[in-house]
Amino acid sequence: MTDAVQALGERFPRKRVVVTGAASGLGLELCRRFARGGWTIGMLDVNGAALDAAGTEVERLGGRVRRAVVDVTDADGVRAAIDAFVGEAQGLDVMVNNAGVAVGGDFLETPLDDWRWIVGINLLGVVYGAHAALPALLASRSGLLLNVASAAGFASSASMSAYNSTKAAVVALSETLYAETIGTGVQVSVAMPYFFKTGLLATLRGSAQGRRDAERMFERTPYTLEQAATDVLNGAVAGRLYVLAPRWLALLWLVKRVNGPFFLRLFRRLRDRELGRRAASA
Repeated sequence: MTDAVQALGERFPRKRVVVTGAASGLGLELCRRFARGGWTIGMLDVNGAALDAAGTEVERLGGRVRRAVVDVTDADGVRAAIDAFVGEAQGLDVMVNNAGVAVGGDFLETPLDDWRWIVGINLLGVVYGAHAALPALLASRSGLLLNVASAAGFASSASMSAYNSTKAAVVALSETLYAETIGTGVQVSVAMPYFFKTGLLATLRGSAQGRRDAERMFERTPYTLEQAATDVLNGAVAGRLYVLAPRWLALLWLVKRVNGPFFLRLFRRLRDRELGRRAASA
């Protein structure tokens, strides 16, 4: 059990958490860590077979699992799953809106259907999860709402307009919810992790070049899933609104806020150089 999960368990002794996108990637890794701490875990995912396997693994690690096959674009389905968990567990302590997908490619190459698809999952999925979970958190005047965005929410890399836009929207939504919940006892945090190897590539949409670039960025990054999970949990435990993972992203974020155009030009050069290096070594 990690120190961060232990600290959350001390803060929330009834140990009740719901995680969307729980069958793979960061969602599954967070569930593993909560399981080792003996939490009751609501695992929500659209992939039933993957969810069954992930739930079995998490149970073996010590978690008390409640599975729900849910598409986060279905507001009624998300609410029903969270309401059922709250009823069975008699409350909720932590809500993790983690489910997400990716789209790669230049703006004019990205079909509008891909925009609608990613907005439905990456943004509205978070909206629906927060809308369903917040009443239970507010009723207890306690709890943590953790929305998973991405470093792409402020570092707007070229050829990822749809992905960047949805993640920036999750940051803005989280800021708004933070302001609205001041004084309620509810903590709102938004995680902005750097690229790490994840199941996003399995559902990635985009042009051929966009897919190649995204695959290089995600698959060959030195930042690991395990590091991301640790950094996200540590930031949440520390009570931060902005959970930059790893912490050195704070320097990039500062440069962006001081001089956005300079940052975007610099980031584009660094990205193109890195993609070229990785292509040459492939």
